[in-house]
Amino acid sequence: MRLSRDTYLPRGLLHDLTARITAVLLTAPPRAVVSHLTAAAIWGLAIPTQPEDARVHLIVATGSAVRARADRAIHRSPVTAKETVERLGFRLTTPQRTCRDLAVTLPPPALLAVTDQLLAHWCAVGALQDQLRLRPSGRGAARARAVLPVADPRAESPMESVLRWLLDAAGVPAPELQHVIRTVSGEFRADFAWPELKVLVEFDGAVHREGGVFVRDLRRQNALVAAGWTVLRFSGADVLGRPEEVVAQILRALGL
Repeated sequence: MRLSRDTYLPRGLLHDLTARITAVLLTAPPRAVVSHLTAAAIWGLAIPTQPEDARVHLIVATGSAVRARADRAIHRSPVTAKETVERLGFRLTTPQRTCRDLAVTLPPPALLAVTDQLLAHWCAVGALQDQLRLRPSGRGAARARAVLPVADPRAESPMESVLRWLLDAAGVPAPELQHVIRTVSGEFRADFAWPELKVLVEFDGAVHREGGVFVRDLRRQNALVAAGWTVLRFSGADVLGRPEEVVAQILRALGL
């Protein structure tokens, strides 16, 4: 199947990321670096709230005449040797440089989700701070600086990160993440908790609609309520579709 003017790929490999990257690099400048959303995919980062982008993203030299095509997005920016690494046979941006590049286009909630995942799996906060000091200005710099203090490797899903940004932006006091609660019925962990007020918030993704999980959630909630906790549960439809009401409910529960 034709991807662009002179790039082809067997139809069966269209959804194979490494095959698409390999095909695009055949007609890319020799020193092109896999970057942005494509580097994020290689690093295994899930980016919430954003539309799918199947293009291969590449950084090329600032003076390069190469143009974007249907199958590739071209970014012109200096890249140092310390900002690249070999992975899966490709030269791509490091996790911290990938984060700095994504800060140019991602809104803060999605960028926080990326940053949380990086801290959990790929780099320490110091590496992200060093990267920001290396590129302290330009597009995305202010956004990256705003997100970094909120980032936390304990976040367990990208949409939890989105919800946490929503709360932080609204001035809600910072919750404890993955707080352990012990009851007579067992030990439970809350996505967000304000222990002194006995309020907890859970984000329920699609897995919580499965039969066995749904039953366990009901029993868990009953045990927590019986132990004196206020339990609020929200879905993606809540967080994305009615964020103001989500914040208002949490503030009411906190007595604020």
